[in-house]
Amino acid sequence: MSTGLQTNWIAYRTIATKEIRRFLRIWLQTVLPAAITMGLYLIIFGNLIGPRIGEMAGYRYMDFIIPGVIMMAVITNSYANVVSSFFGAKFQRHIEELLVSPIPNYVILLGYVSGGVARGLCVALAVTGVSMFFWDIQVHNFGVTLVVMAMTAMLFSLAGFINGVFAKTFDDISIIPTFVLTPLTYLGGIFYSIDMLPPFWQGASLLNPILYMVDAFRFGILGVSDIAIGTAFTIIVGFITVLYVACLVLLNKGIGVRT
Repeated sequence: MSTGLQTNWIAYRTIATKEIRRFLRIWLQTVLPAAITMGLYLIIFGNLIGPRIGEMAGYRYMDFIIPGVIMMAVITNSYANVVSSFFGAKFQRHIEELLVSPIPNYVILLGYVSGGVARGLCVALAVTGVSMFFWDIQVHNFGVTLVVMAMTAMLFSLAGFINGVFAKTFDDISIIPTFVLTPLTYLGGIFYSIDMLPPFWQGASLLNPILYMVDAFRFGILGVSDIAIGTAFTIIVGFITVLYVACLVLLNKGIGVRT
């Protein structure tokens, strides 16, 4: 390995390790609340209301919503980890130490994104553990399940990074999750199949990128989906590419991080 690659690897490993230790050190605030919240979703919607709804897409309502609930935890936690950490670095003014160091911007970005992905997967593991109290777990395709989960965590880590770049106050890091991310997540097919919707709203739902992630993840676990798996992968990879390029452009131009 050349000296440059070795230096970049050490820098990446240092940033990623710092990010992972940050959320693990405060797991009572970063991992446990998501497991409790998603457990309440399963109790209320799956266990209490679910039997009155009956089957959906040929599965018990509880079985149908569990993949969506896990994916909701991945989306919110991977996003929250990066936006809070990067804005914290700006607020405490130690981001300058990274920016003046000889570390390439893509290494800085990958370090922060790795922390978000790690938190998303860690929370997904915790929520899956809770769901096993209600669900006899059977995975249709492990490969699709793991790849979709990792790509979704990566996508929303990148989105959280962009939010962190533009945020100027602590209020700014909650506006997008509250008014954009949460509505799109709830309307992303977590609790229902889009086949239930009138034609107009089925078409409108296809504009929601979260629908493709939830649906592909549900295919990985249950083997049923409303959308072709190839289409879902294409949409997810496309969003990751666009957001990754956007993050690098922001860092290279110093937008939001240099005064």
